[in-house]
Amino acid sequence: MFNRRRFLTTSSAATLTTSQLLYGEFPQVAKAAPNERLQVGLVGTAGRAGALLRLFASRQDVDIVGIADIDERRLGAGKQVVSQIEGKEPRAVKDFRHLVDDPNIDILVVGTPDHWHAIPTILACQAGKDVYVEKPDGHNMLEGQRMVQAMKKHNRVVQMGTQARSSGHFKKALELVKTGFLGNVFVAKAWESAKQGNIGRPADSDPPEWVDYDFWLGAAPKRPFNPRRFHGNWRWFFDYGSGDLGNDGVHRIDIARWLLSAAREAAGHPALSNPDRIAAQGGKWHFDDIQEWPDTLHVNYQYDATDKSPGAILTYEMKIWAPYKYYGESEGVILYGEKAYMVVGNRNWTAFHPNGDVIAEGAGSNDGTEHVANFIDCVKSRKKPNADLETVGHPSSILCHSANVAWKLGRQVQLDPVTELFIGDEEANKLRTREEYRKPWKLPTV
Repeated sequence: MFNRRRFLTTSSAATLTTSQLLYGEFPQVAKAAPNERLQVGLVGTAGRAGALLRLFASRQDVDIVGIADIDERRLGAGKQVVSQIEGKEPRAVKDFRHLVDDPNIDILVVGTPDHWHAIPTILACQAGKDVYVEKPDGHNMLEGQRMVQAMKKHNRVVQMGTQARSSGHFKKALELVKTGFLGNVFVAKAWESAKQGNIGRPADSDPPEWVDYDFWLGAAPKRPFNPRRFHGNWRWFFDYGSGDLGNDGVHRIDIARWLLSAAREAAGHPALSNPDRIAAQGGKWHFDDIQEWPDTLHVNYQYDATDKSPGAILTYEMKIWAPYKYYGESEGVILYGEKAYMVVGNRNWTAFHPNGDVIAEGAGSNDGTEHVANFIDCVKSRKKPNADLETVGHPSSILCHSANVAWKLGRQVQLDPVTELFIGDEEANKLRTREEYRKPWKLPTV
């Protein structure tokens, strides 16, 4: 597909502000010559998918030629946004497989709920398309593994939507960590304390007439429609999401893993692989509503010491009822080094001397513009993107899914860092995937 096009050797995202990308009117973008534009199909049109639609449509070297959504109202709104930015309407379909089967589409962008990440990504890889998929990589551990297998087998570029990996100010923080100024780092902590809301206990009802609810459920179990198990709130339920650990926590855990590994390498130790032991304690203690995942959680990921390197602990704390910040950040990461420490927020970072003096700091946007640009550049060059699924996206997703397994079991689990199987633990390994995939849907074999 790609060898028949002449792509731009350089690219630039349209200079839209975050507020323009998310709200209001959108200026029409002057596009490059037709043979210099990548053809993109996008699954999902609202929420994070809506932001991605605007980010991709606003590029000079991209055409949004197809969008898919099970919600007719959202699909219509998506068509209008693309038409406003690109000057023409995209093909609009309910079934994303029409986009997968379209030989003219180069890229599939997957901005769906977690339970719809794996199947479109795998099918797109098998169809010879590159993929930008939101985080975490799949609904469960097996799905993520299968996605990586499809990417590798079909030699595709797959970027996961942990956009901090491409933000310029975070890259500067990484460069500073690589100088070794922290010294040995044995502990890194990530946290979420941004207050969420109570979603109540509304009664089940008939689905809206403009929604194909059965298609939305997909491989998940058949259940009555409930407005709180649907748009916006699906992430709080076992069937569709991975709780706030996989929703916002994956961003913080990914940054912590990224910087902790760099600090260890700067100190002369091997880079981090998957953790050896995972323990998770917590529960749904604050919100009296129909959410299923915990609102309070503490996770320890232990990397055992070896002959070549000391051990390390990465911790994650979730307090999504807290109306106050921690280290000045409602969402953040801290690296505790023997010589200094560093606090990383959602859009800024600060390095501190032990006496509290500021050593260095940085701030910038984290809206995904640079991440999309990196992905497009790598589609053209065939290089690994900044959040390459195999080496970045999937390992960070595994941290979320394995912690959720440990929490469900109420005990520590041991993870084989290579096979991603729980060692000698049949009960835990059963939780690596769904009990069954509801027909006619199934997880594609690779």
